[in-house]
Amino acid sequence: MKAALVVHRVTRNIDDNMRRMLRAVEDAARAEARLVLFAEMAATGFINGDDSRRDRMVAQPIPGPITDCLAASAREHGVWIGVGVFERDDPALYDSAVLVDADGRICLKYRRMQPNWRTRRADPDIYRLGDGVTAVETPFGRVAFLLCGDLFDDGIVDRLRALQPDLLLFPFARCFSDGAVDQRRWDEDELPDSLARVRRAGVRTLMANYIADPELDGGSFGGALDVAPDGTLLASLALGSVGSLLVDLERS
Repeated sequence: MKAALVVHRVTRNIDDNMRRMLRAVEDAARAEARLVLFAEMAATGFINGDDSRRDRMVAQPIPGPITDCLAASAREHGVWIGVGVFERDDPALYDSAVLVDADGRICLKYRRMQPNWRTRRADPDIYRLGDGVTAVETPFGRVAFLLCGDLFDDGIVDRLRALQPDLLLFPFARCFSDGAVDQRRWDEDELPDSLARVRRAGVRTLMANYIADPELDGGSFGGALDVAPDGTLLASLALGSVGSLLVDLERS
């Protein structure tokens, strides 16, 4: 059983982003993947602002047009889709993720609990946080989400461990402050910390980041990783590479 960890290019045009994502689902299904994972805020790009009027125009309801479109693709291709969504639940905004099953149903929704996705000036009554970690039974075992900074919070990771999931889906959006796409810097400075955090979580983790130019709220440099419960890197896709990392879910 295979999973495709998708690294796609994100722009400010949501329709273009969705076209790339739907093509990636089709390609993944053709490669016999049963699970497709996209990055954090995959359709909109990561919004790290404090202009709620602007951000509400970009954010998406769940369910809504974005998840409906992905649900139709999941049904058509017989795949499960995990994806990060900038969620609007008026009046609130959330950094969220959903898992859509092969029948097009949203079977899991998660809202990021760690606060660093929002700016210090952002109104916490609008830019809100989730309040728990949950898991769902799937053909791939017991599956849960964390998002980006959640993995680096001991309390959140310990709550995840208590669920004893078999698989952690980890959409993220990461860039360097100078906009560099620097594989060596990632490998030496950041990757060891990420592997150590997976080791603390004690669960196999699939990680996907998108690619964006710096003008899109700082950008993101891409990359995808498959990490074993003991923190061993099983497979990865190089930074800056558009495409999918195809992994064997039966490997541990």
